[in-house]
Amino acid sequence: MWSKLRGWAVANRPLLLRIGLAIGWLLLIAFAHWRLNFEHGTARVINIGYMPVVTNLAAPLLDYTSRENEKVRFRALKFTSFAEMAEALRNDQIQVAFMIAPLSVVMRQQGEDVKVVMIGNRHESTLVARADLGITHVDELVGRTIAVPMRFSGHNLIVRRLLEENHLEGRVRVVEMNPPDMASAMVSGVLDAYYVGEPFAAQTLYTGHSTLVQYVEDVWPKFIGNLVVVRNDLIENDADLVQMMVESSARTGVWAAKNPHEVARIASRYWNQSPEVIYYALTRPEKRVRYNLYEPKEEEMQEMADMMVAFGLIESNNIEGLVEPRFARSVNLEGAEDLERGR
Repeated sequence: MWSKLRGWAVANRPLLLRIGLAIGWLLLIAFAHWRLNFEHGTARVINIGYMPVVTNLAAPLLDYTSRENEKVRFRALKFTSFAEMAEALRNDQIQVAFMIAPLSVVMRQQGEDVKVVMIGNRHESTLVARADLGITHVDELVGRTIAVPMRFSGHNLIVRRLLEENHLEGRVRVVEMNPPDMASAMVSGVLDAYYVGEPFAAQTLYTGHSTLVQYVEDVWPKFIGNLVVVRNDLIENDADLVQMMVESSARTGVWAAKNPHEVARIASRYWNQSPEVIYYALTRPEKRVRYNLYEPKEEEMQEMADMMVAFGLIESNNIEGLVEPRFARSVNLEGAEDLERGR
């Protein structure tokens, strides 16, 4: 019997070799996946969901500065849509979300026990139009198609307000589109304009495919693009950790304001975007992005909820229990100019 098996093995050596190589390759792939997608140290891991926009800049910087931290690792997980991010937060796949602002109101009203603990960088949103159209004002968008990130976005609110103020309701087509898809949609001619957080507007401004129509701060000072939403069980179980996350996020903003070249270099690794475009978005015009207005205020969120009701996006303007400003109010920015010291 053994002689027959040996004979079979010799005769089928090429086949066995291929099978062995295939098994070895599968094991190698499985090991690589394990190494890349799971944490292997002793640090506690907090998963942070974000979209690759300037208002969420703290997410990749937190990830970058906490990689060697032996106690807490803030792991930034990039999403392509805010709807997916909201579901991940509901299911505790992430504990923190850098989320588009009106969506936090919706989640709270749907019964999710979440809190707004911090505001992302302010302004950083831009309305651009296809370059060949020569559009310089909102009233020239009649008959055109404009994209916003989603119906529960500040960008949708500002577009609706602009259309109302200019008596253009029903004369401009407003569509929802994930921000990463907007630039290519404009270049291909699917879109005539879009209102979005940077650097997605900068992508087409930088290449000359679009022209500037409006900076959001010109019509909505202190505009909130995204904010930081935390599951309340994280606050209840470890308020000190939430304080650390909020303070570290605020400190990265102080550093980012003075180091746009280095910020662009780091962010490009996470966002898979050109550092030149990111730098362009951070500095056009200079000092446009506001990093120091990070405290969430109930009156600002109430204004947003009121607008959502006025435009028929939600039925109630109730935001009771949504805003938790104590962490942002306790931030210490001493020494924040040094990113390494801000770990």
